[in-house]
Amino acid sequence: MTDLVLTLDALLTGKPAFIAPGVLSAMGKTPVSGPVRITWLGLEGDAVADPTVHGGHDKAVHLFPQEHYHWWRMPLGKHPLLDQPGAFGENLATMGAIEGMLFLGDRFTLGSSLLEICQGRQPCAKLNYRFGNDEVLARAVQTGRTGLYLRVIREGEAQAGDPMTLVERPHPEWSVARMFDLLIAGGFRRDPAGVAELVRIPALAESWRSRAEKLAR
Repeated sequence: MTDLVLTLDALLTGKPAFIAPGVLSAMGKTPVSGPVRITWLGLEGDAVADPTVHGGHDKAVHLFPQEHYHWWRMPLGKHPLLDQPGAFGENLATMGAIEGMLFLGDRFTLGSSLLEICQGRQPCAKLNYRFGNDEVLARAVQTGRTGLYLRVIREGEAQAGDPMTLVERPHPEWSVARMFDLLIAGGFRRDPAGVAELVRIPALAESWRSRAEKLAR
């Protein structure tokens, strides 16, 4: 395992709001100053609009690499949402690694909490409404620039500027990018054996395990 410390630019929370007529979402997140409590279900003060598809232990904390903002400015131009963290609904705005450098089961200390990567983020059409652009979802799926989810292994507190330090990497062959390609971007057709292997890894989130099981049949 190589040493890896992510820089935490911001911790962010949000409440459900209408981002388009009839479209409710909690994707709009804003930075929190000072210490933030990280519970089993995520950051204290954060909320989700639809608990049937968001939230829960396997989607407690959403991390989005801030390196992607530069890339997104190419198709989206000087979009005001890209001026600060929170454009993609992230709870953790980090620098230092993207999806190809982060792996299933990776455990990080953050403040007094301990977090574990359990799945990538599967984007939905609300991204299009959020940015007022019908191509955002497709570009996100094509590039895999969607971030990831972590479950909380130990509750604690953290604040912007705290180091996010890798302490365990049990599955260095299973990057978030590889999982996303297999389960979301259609890569299962090229690597059915990989999908079958992924099903057997305990760290995988239940929703992605169910998807992998279906694709492996």
